[in-house]
Amino acid sequence: MANLKEIRSRIASINSTMQITSAMKMVSAAKSKKAQDAISAMKPYANKLTELLGFLGTALGNDNPYMPKVEVPENILIVAITSDRGLCGAFNSNIVKRALSLVENTYAGKNVTFHTIGKKGNDVLKKTEKVTQFYAHLFDNLTFERVSEIAQELMQAYVLHKYDKIILVYNSFKNVATQIVVEETFLPITPMQQEQAIETDYIFEPSKQEIIETIVPRSLKIQFYKVLRDSFAAEHGARMTAMHKATDNATELRDQLKLTYNKARQATITNEILEIVGGAEALNG
Repeated sequence: MANLKEIRSRIASINSTMQITSAMKMVSAAKSKKAQDAISAMKPYANKLTELLGFLGTALGNDNPYMPKVEVPENILIVAITSDRGLCGAFNSNIVKRALSLVENTYAGKNVTFHTIGKKGNDVLKKTEKVTQFYAHLFDNLTFERVSEIAQELMQAYVLHKYDKIILVYNSFKNVATQIVVEETFLPITPMQQEQAIETDYIFEPSKQEIIETIVPRSLKIQFYKVLRDSFAAEHGARMTAMHKATDNATELRDQLKLTYNKARQATITNEILEIVGGAEALNG
């Protein structure tokens, strides 16, 4: 049985760990609430824009440079979105697993490359030697302006035929305990299915050219911003849950150690009493 000093040291260490995990849980809870409010307010607007893009894709036809260019994509870009920091459970590993699964299964034999957003995903995926761009510290100051620049780069690369398909892989926020790994096509724009599209003549206002140059790119940027906001909210939810579980586990371990400490202390006292009694009997004998 471990000596009392060693057990006391372990209990003190666990108490320090509990203070850290509890504080991190509180910080993540505050950040998560703010991020949840932001994505909850944005999702309906962004989802409606995505629907609008589908209708515009059908209506504009071949005039839209963001529509599918090839029947069978050969050059695939996967944008893997993770966090810059750890201590958030399986949040990052789930994205890495899905990204690698796409390479090995869905797009096996294709020319697949990665763009990574978030240090944790980049640290793993760069070992594949397929990472061609890493966006660092984006979540330190997540603004529409910064995200728009990245979205513009992706759109430009697609228009110039560098990629046939661009896929976003990220965690979508459901609640603080649940994050859903989503694989979403950013480009090309997915047109409405024939049965969904309404047979009608479209009147474009402003002009068709202005829609292509202004409205469609802005809608894509907002869609990309929504994805990053969604991932940001999911990250804090995952970290809050992970720190809550870590605090609970530390509490359980501390209680077990306290029980072990009390048993060891009682055993020590009992041994001392036995030694005293044994010595007294020896003297009397």
